[in-house]
Amino acid sequence: MKGRFFLDTNIFVYSFDRNARAKAGRATELIAQAVTSRKGIVSYQVVQEFLNVALKRFDRPMKTAEAEQYLTTVFRPLLSVHASQSLFIDALRLGARYKLSWYDSLIVAAAIEGQCSMLYTEDLQHGLHIGELIIANPFA
Repeated sequence: MKGRFFLDTNIFVYSFDRNARAKAGRATELIAQAVTSRKGIVSYQVVQEFLNVALKRFDRPMKTAEAEQYLTTVFRPLLSVHASQSLFIDALRLGARYKLSWYDSLIVAAAIEGQCSMLYTEDLQHGLHIGELIIANPFA
């Protein structure tokens, strides 16, 4: 991977999915690459969405100590984009232009703000170009 890349929430959720081994393996690889290369990033939204799922919806929900550890070891090095008025305005404009949902437009806006060349997600059209950003489904 040459440039910076953004990981959407589903990557982190799949890394814990024992019922989807292939996706879990690929997700784990991407997360490890993001942390070790220091080229992967996430936004505040990804952290919030992941913790909501991990604490409530996992087959075995994360305990507080596990969530704190994951925040420290995985999300802390990746968290690069925080909520801001400019992020929200960019998301509104991207949503209108590309017909994206609000939450998808926030993810795209965060990837662009983070100067990423690639956004890994299964929630958007694989191969879609939004400016210099390329959408890629890592499970396709």
